[in-house]
Amino acid sequence: MRESVQSIPARAQHFELGERGEALALEHLERAGYHIVAANFSLPIGRNLRDLIVNAEIDIVAYDGPLLCFIEVKTRASDQFAPPQTNVDRRKQRQIARAARGYRRMFGLMKAPYRYDVVTVVAKPDEDVARIELLKGFWTDEQLRKRNWHEPYWD
Repeated sequence: MRESVQSIPARAQHFELGERGEALALEHLERAGYHIVAANFSLPIGRNLRDLIVNAEIDIVAYDGPLLCFIEVKTRASDQFAPPQTNVDRRKQRQIARAARGYRRMFGLMKAPYRYDVVTVVAKPDEDVARIELLKGFWTDEQLRKRNWHEPYWD
């Protein structure tokens, strides 16, 4: 009589790479003097067309001195085709900005100065060495505002 053994499915390699990248980013930010407040902060930011709740996540919330920073971490095994920050497109920036506004509203920080940063991590899964880069002020809320058609295009 054979007993069936349930095997636990292996996690996808990109999840492990992402977790490793976030851990390396946290260490890098702490060494750079950031005070970490939260990691993987998630909150609802609205509803989609099917009336389902949409959540947004901020990878890291930290203070750089008096400045509140909302930090997106992008980890890749290679930057041969494009740097990791290319995946922080306008859609992702708007999503993070909405979550950051919710965070600031939730904790009464609407008037506090803030900034959006990106940390890129290039780390091959089989190597111990990683290349980490901190991109301060990667975008601003003003860059996300939609232009009105009545505004002049050229100034």
